[in-house]
Amino acid sequence: MKIQPLADRVLVLPAPAEEKVGGIIIPDTAKEKPQHGKVIAVGEGTKDDKMVLKEGDEVLYGKYAGTELEEEGEKYLIMRQSDVLAILK
Repeated sequence: MKIQPLADRVLVLPAPAEEKVGGIIIPDTAKEKPQHGKVIAVGEGTKDDKMVLKEGDEVLYGKYAGTELEEEGEKYLIMRQSDVLAILK
């Protein structure tokens, strides 16, 4: 199944959380959620807000932005374009 966001929503693949810090292995419960990722799919935008993001963009988003979903064992976030804070270049 392929996920296609609607309107001004984007599908983001979050960057993996850090496994080690200075040689110390961090357990899953203590890992910080990443706040950046790669845009996998975008909606068409709305009549008031044109879509600025495109597939492949590396983005920075808010800590609690988006809704988590899982597809074929991979975890994604779906969020509004306005939840994205910046494009990383």
